[in-house]
Amino acid sequence: MKRTKSQRTPTAILTADWHLREDVPICRKDDFLQEQSNKLTQIRKLQEKYNCPVLHAGDLFHHWKPSPSLLSLALEHLPNKMFVVYGNHDLPQHNLDLSYKSGVYTLSLAEALTVLSETHWGEEPEEGSIVFPGKAKAAIWHVMTYSGQAPFPGCSDPPAEDLLLKYRNYDLILTGHNHKPFVEQTHDRILVNPGSLTRQTADETHDPVVYLWYAENNTVRPVNLSDQPAGNVITREHIERQEDKQKRFEALINKLNGPAEEISFKSNLERHFSRHKTPKSVRNYIWEKYEGVYS
Repeated sequence: MKRTKSQRTPTAILTADWHLREDVPICRKDDFLQEQSNKLTQIRKLQEKYNCPVLHAGDLFHHWKPSPSLLSLALEHLPNKMFVVYGNHDLPQHNLDLSYKSGVYTLSLAEALTVLSETHWGEEPEEGSIVFPGKAKAAIWHVMTYSGQAPFPGCSDPPAEDLLLKYRNYDLILTGHNHKPFVEQTHDRILVNPGSLTRQTADETHDPVVYLWYAENNTVRPVNLSDQPAGNVITREHIERQEDKQKRFEALINKLNGPAEEISFKSNLERHFSRHKTPKSVRNYIWEKYEGVYS
C-alpha cells in the first residue's frame, strides 16, 4: 500500500460499517454506547482538522429503524460534509425502494448528511460517480469483497482485484460490508475497505481505522482510532459457554447410544447407592419395590 510522504491536506476521509446501536453486543464488556460516541468524536475532529468530506460506504446504523435517542446521538456527533450510501442494515427488508422509512433518510432530511444517488446495497457502479479536484473519480459502494484468501468456504463474492479490473473508470473504489479493513491496489488504482468502526463480534480483532485519501496521487493513509486492546473490551465467555453446552450435549448423545444397561434404572440405582450413604432399610425397601415392578 502506497502512503503519502508529506502532510498534505487529504481529499477525503474514508469509512464504513459504523453499525450504530443502543443494545450492547454480547461480546462487549465496556460502556459500548460511550465507545461509539468516542469514535464519532474522533472522526469529527479529523474532519474539522482537514475540512474535507467524509465518505461512508454504508451500514451507518445496525438497524434501519434507530430509536430517537440513537438518532440524537448521531445528530450530535456526526462529522460535517458527510456523504453516505445505504447499506443492507440501513434498508427495510434490504429494499432500496423503502429507504424513505430509514434512519439514514431522516438524517438526510435534517441535512446532517448527504445520501449519494448510486452504488447502494444491491446496486452496481454506473457512470455517475464523485469527481474530485484533479478529476479523480471515486465510487462509494456497499458490496461484499475481500483481499487475499476467501473469507469462508464456498464464497461467491468477488475479490477486490476483480472489482478493480472490472470498474477501470474509477481511481478509488470505497467499499463497505466486510468488517475487516484492507487496501487493494492495481497499478495506480485502489480499493479501500475500511472495516467496522467498532468490534461487535468476538472474532473482530482488528484495530478500528479510517483512511485519509489523497486524490492528487491516489494514495491513502490509515488513521488508527484510539481503542483499548481487544482483550480489555471483548469477551468470549458466551462462546465458551456454548461450546461447553455442546460438549455436554454430545456426551449425552454418546451415552444414549451406548449399551442399554448403562442407562437402565437399575444401573442408576446401583450407582446412586455406591456414591451416597443410604440406610440399609431404605435400600431394601427400594429394591423390593423395584423387583415388584420390573420382575
